[in-house]
Amino acid sequence: MSFRGQPVPTTRTSVARAKVSDGKSVRVIVPQNTVIEAEKFYLLGGFFGVAKQSVTTGAGQTGEVILDIEQAEFETDQISTSQAFAAGTAVYWSASTSKFTETATDNRQVGRVTVGKDANNVIWLILGPQV
Repeated sequence: MSFRGQPVPTTRTSVARAKVSDGKSVRVIVPQNTVIEAEKFYLLGGFFGVAKQSVTTGAGQTGEVILDIEQAEFETDQISTSQAFAAGTAVYWSASTSKFTETATDNRQVGRVTVGKDANNVIWLILGPQV
């Protein structure tokens, strides 16, 4: 903004578009009759990530939840325990079981295992980009 005595003329221009976030999380709609638990993975509104709060909706109700979609490394036991999940394995999301799987058919690829499954059925994975 210009001021009296400013050595260089300045023009103030209003900008119609502005950055609103770093894209590490998104606010998505929770459909009716859905229970969302904080710190679990979900596929909602076309985005895959970790819910940052718990939300429960009833019949005829919708809600909102923040999903952490950052391309980062996460630890989880939300896996299909019958599979190996060795380091380097591509990881998919099964919408029917709400668990990670190694099975590509009919599932969305969401990342890659960085630390293989341990005795407690826990893996570390890095999320891929949202596409």
